[in-house]
Amino acid sequence: MNIFEKAFCRVFQFCFKVAIPVLPYREPKALDSIAGVPALLKEKGAKSVLLVTDAGLRSFGITAPLEKLLSENGINCAVYDGTRANPTVANVEEARELYIKEKCECIIAFGGGSPMDCAKAVGARIAYPKKQLSKLKGLLRVWRRIPTLIAIPTTAGTGSETTVTAVITDGETKHKYTMNNFTTIPHYAVLDPSVTYTLPKSLTATTGMDALTHAVEAYIGGSTTKDTRANAKEAVKLIFDNIETAYNDGTNHDARANMLRAAYVAGLAFTKSYVGYIHAVAHSLGGEYNVPHGFANAVIMPHVLDLYGKAAYKKLHELGVVAGVASESDTSEVGAKKFIAAIRALNKKMDIPEHISGIKEEDIPKMAAHAAKEANPLYPVPVLMDKKQLETIYRTVADWSKK
Repeated sequence: MNIFEKAFCRVFQFCFKVAIPVLPYREPKALDSIAGVPALLKEKGAKSVLLVTDAGLRSFGITAPLEKLLSENGINCAVYDGTRANPTVANVEEARELYIKEKCECIIAFGGGSPMDCAKAVGARIAYPKKQLSKLKGLLRVWRRIPTLIAIPTTAGTGSETTVTAVITDGETKHKYTMNNFTTIPHYAVLDPSVTYTLPKSLTATTGMDALTHAVEAYIGGSTTKDTRANAKEAVKLIFDNIETAYNDGTNHDARANMLRAAYVAGLAFTKSYVGYIHAVAHSLGGEYNVPHGFANAVIMPHVLDLYGKAAYKKLHELGVVAGVASESDTSEVGAKKFIAAIRALNKKMDIPEHISGIKEEDIPKMAAHAAKEANPLYPVPVLMDKKQLETIYRTVADWSKK
């Protein structure tokens, strides 16, 4: 990246950092059980709601208790369960049509980041019925109020229940793009550990590492505040203290509750302080190959942190101390490397591989260009990289790189 591009990125990021105190962020009101949802809807006067989820969750009966509660309270529940792992424009349009057909007045997102992203985008389309979703992508394109949005996370990872961001894939071009709007922050977040009990071990691992990625990228970036640093530290400690327990004992109530809390506060951190190249690369892999987002983040994270080098040592050392894997007496370099090693060790303990299969060399330039466009100038990363530099990350994490 040349000096002029770097200067533009840093000035852009500085302006956003200065503006953080006056931007209209809001923290969703948290509920601790789905049992409180019917009363909330009655308070809002909502008689018909759209439930956005996915077929897997519904087939396992995970949404059934909520659907029963709504029915018992005389609230019509229209269910859209066609959400893909990386939700598409088509998913959003199908759900929107159901919302209109059933005369819904509220949206409930039930699941991981994908149903939440889909629900946010549906809200945006309801607010802007005459605009295609492609016209609403990017930064601050949705200013109108969306319908009341209630987020019920079944994974402790994405933090989507707190954030401005929705990630949508164009099914035709395979390009994965973000929508970042204050108006699409959910109004309510239901942090109910019981709905996470049946989460498979593999998803407990990768979604938990997704939350860790949010906390780490928010903390080491250049747009932190006192609050976001505190949120990120809390998330890192909670994850290192609880993720292995949640992984090995899925019905451990305290571990599940603590992981939900970790994802929530990590979400609060990164929605103000942003993420970085780990996410940008992961998004491009999701768009091109449908690689699950949390899995991609988990694999990519230690490699990118290594690339940042000394620019991130001090902050990574601080996180290492919080996580209990480094000492305050360590040098910044030693502490940072201990923290990165601990991330690799967590991945290994939870059977997350070191590489990603299916990456094709001929696709790397296109994916790197998408990642660079997403990240620059928005993400306040420790070290700026252009698309050519980002290409090295794909080659490093590709499974053929280990041969």
